[in-house]
Amino acid sequence: MFVKTGDKVRVISGKDKGKEGTVTKVLPKKDRVVVEGVNMIKKHQKPTNENPSGGIVDVEAAIHVSNVQLLDPKDNKPSRIGHKIVDGKKVRYAKRSGEQIDN
Repeated sequence: MFVKTGDKVRVISGKDKGKEGTVTKVLPKKDRVVVEGVNMIKKHQKPTNENPSGGIVDVEAAIHVSNVQLLDPKDNKPSRIGHKIVDGKKVRYAKRSGEQIDN
């Protein structure tokens, strides 16, 4: 999977197209990611000790990884991702600018 937790991404298709956010969770077995502020759903919550009143809360749902694109660290525009070996380590780089993403 080309995205990791903490990456800045832009949604490129779906109801939230154009929105940007940070990846908070990666679900590699399902090919899905959870992005901050994207794909919000209403969840009915039973009363608990943390939330004694219960009610309806807004929660971010997972979105398919093919619907997001990593932002180039150089100019903050969406870019495809490549892999290369640098000093014996496999690193990701933005194909748009050639800038290295992993340090």
